[in-house]
Amino acid sequence: MSKPDIDLMLLRQWVGKTETRSDVINPACADALAATLDHPQAPALGEALPPLWHWIYFWTVCRQSEVGDDGHPRRGGFLPPVPLPRRMWAGGRLRFAAPLPVGATATKLSRIASVDVKKGKTGELAFVTVAHEIAYDGLVAIHEEHDIVYRDLPQPGAAPVAPKQAPTDADWRRRIEPDPVLLFRYSALTFNGHRIHYDRSYVTGVEGYPGLIVHGPLIATLLVDLLGRHLPLARLAAFSFRAVGSLFDTEAFEVCGKLSADGKSAELWAQNLRGELAMQAQATLT
Repeated sequence: MSKPDIDLMLLRQWVGKTETRSDVINPACADALAATLDHPQAPALGEALPPLWHWIYFWTVCRQSEVGDDGHPRRGGFLPPVPLPRRMWAGGRLRFAAPLPVGATATKLSRIASVDVKKGKTGELAFVTVAHEIAYDGLVAIHEEHDIVYRDLPQPGAAPVAPKQAPTDADWRRRIEPDPVLLFRYSALTFNGHRIHYDRSYVTGVEGYPGLIVHGPLIATLLVDLLGRHLPLARLAAFSFRAVGSLFDTEAFEVCGKLSADGKSAELWAQNLRGELAMQAQATLT
């Protein structure tokens, strides 16, 4: 199978492209996410939406005839037409400037900030960074940069990338059982049709993974949820995260964290049961 050619000059024509979406921060959706996370209480109308819960709003909606083979909208619309088959949410950086209240009508302005191609251990990688601003009543509540990585399918006989070991000094940890129901519910809440999260024959037979993949944003949300369970009075001012490995529905995993000595930040991470790091994150507290 020949590898796809990546025309970086073509892809960079998408830099600066924007789209705007509006949505009501519906309390019923927040209730559903609280249930999905086994969160003890959902926010009431007028209360602040918990950090990262905005990801269940501002759906990307396309007609069924416009869906690609992987379940995402066909490429070449808002996102550039990267010709690599695997697509993953690689990480992001967020600043929380103001509370986003449940019930508010909010607007999300998105802009393609950068497109780049790099050579990785498993072949060429394409990175697309999208900048978002979420505002209501003229007030920007959330500034976000979202990194997407595209990669080729694994080559036959290629050696797996050596996993990175997670820290062993967690102050808090929570075990998560990522069964297909949890993954389906989060896909439904985010209107995410990506087949790697629910179609086992596709994810194993086409993309070559051993099981259904746990969503990157779901893992990040569980990390912030862990922080909130242990520090309920702290306010999250900023959060950054990076995916370094995958988690699958074939085994449980843990979300872990520890508070800095000065109490102004926390290190958070997700790991499988063998102690291999899947996501690392940093939270700034006020």
